[in-house]
Amino acid sequence: MSPPTPLESIQRGAVEIITDADLRQKLAQGRALVIKAGFDPTAPDLHLGHTVLLRKLRQFQELGHKVVFLIGDATALIGDPSGQSKTRKRMTEQEVRDNAETYHVQVKRLLVSRPALLECRRNSEWFGAQQPFGLKELMELACRYTVARLIERDDFQKRLKAGQEISLLELFYPLMQGYDSVMLKADVELGGTDQKFNLLVGRDLQRAYGQEPQVVITMPLLEGTDGSQKMSKSLGNQIGINDPPGEMFGKLMSIPDTLIIKYFMLLTDLATDQVLALEQQLRARAVNPRDAKADLASRIVTIYHDAEAAAQARQEFAKVFSRREPPSHMPVVHVDAEADGEVVNIVELLVSQGLAKTKNEARRLIGQGGVKLNGIALKSPTLPAGEAQGVLQVGSRYFRKLLPG
Repeated sequence: MSPPTPLESIQRGAVEIITDADLRQKLAQGRALVIKAGFDPTAPDLHLGHTVLLRKLRQFQELGHKVVFLIGDATALIGDPSGQSKTRKRMTEQEVRDNAETYHVQVKRLLVSRPALLECRRNSEWFGAQQPFGLKELMELACRYTVARLIERDDFQKRLKAGQEISLLELFYPLMQGYDSVMLKADVELGGTDQKFNLLVGRDLQRAYGQEPQVVITMPLLEGTDGSQKMSKSLGNQIGINDPPGEMFGKLMSIPDTLIIKYFMLLTDLATDQVLALEQQLRARAVNPRDAKADLASRIVTIYHDAEAAAQARQEFAKVFSRREPPSHMPVVHVDAEADGEVVNIVELLVSQGLAKTKNEARRLIGQGGVKLNGIALKSPTLPAGEAQGVLQVGSRYFRKLLPG
């Protein structure tokens, strides 16, 4: 097949373009467009969910357009109310600053870092305490939108019906995000489907300030390894772009089969027709989902590491999960017996190693046969000190090599 047209590249994976006619018109102008995507630094590391937008930004760069990676270090202090059933816990300024620094470093791995094609900005440039956005500017912004329009959004309506409070500060979030588009004179803004309301406010505010309204492109939300919830560090279902190759590969192999095609479409460069052909093969059971996931994991690990790391991760995964052998490399733990010198407390060991969140969870894992030493399931929360040596396995993915302290 012939290579995709610029418009087809942009449309790949998109849920909605508002409007398609406006986008065609802007592309026909023959100039470099300003493409904006905002990211509130609510966690220190970017994950594959973030890359859905970042990869779309990269596609625009490859078409010769300038992208603005906007860090919402001012809006993060409010907290985006999108999809929230209650007011978010507010972050501290130090937390936001620390997270913002990591975003700057990580995004340069994913986007073309030439000045003509990339700007990294922060909305504290116009909303910060030292910036000229005072009471006058606030009143000017506030008078250009109505409370009635703001509380039309579904998540606010749900909270009102449930008797949940909505702070005045939260009402300002979409106005501030929309004002970002005014300040950047954005031609196009990208966001997840949960951001649609905020993105449309940007269009309205640009009109109010005498600018041509931006095109809005919404992208799907990427479910995490649990297969149901939006990828998020707070939910523990994320796959970080800084995850080691083996860990990244293993997490990708753990996703539900129902996400294989979505991950291929949003997270890889495999041609659209090939992705659709794979979808048909999976439906016809002509391809084993495990093999498709291994191919997917190899492609994604290659993107964020390299082909050699991906090949090694694939081999190691096959060794551990297909042949049921211990991994070639695993963390070493030196274990000490308790005060009486006779036993090792496995429950406390699991918690200290992050293999269980609580002692109760550790006991449950042991009771269910999920903790093995040298291939034999442990039945007791303690072990004689002389026996606490060898390969400790928790579940199917986590290993430690125990050595005497």
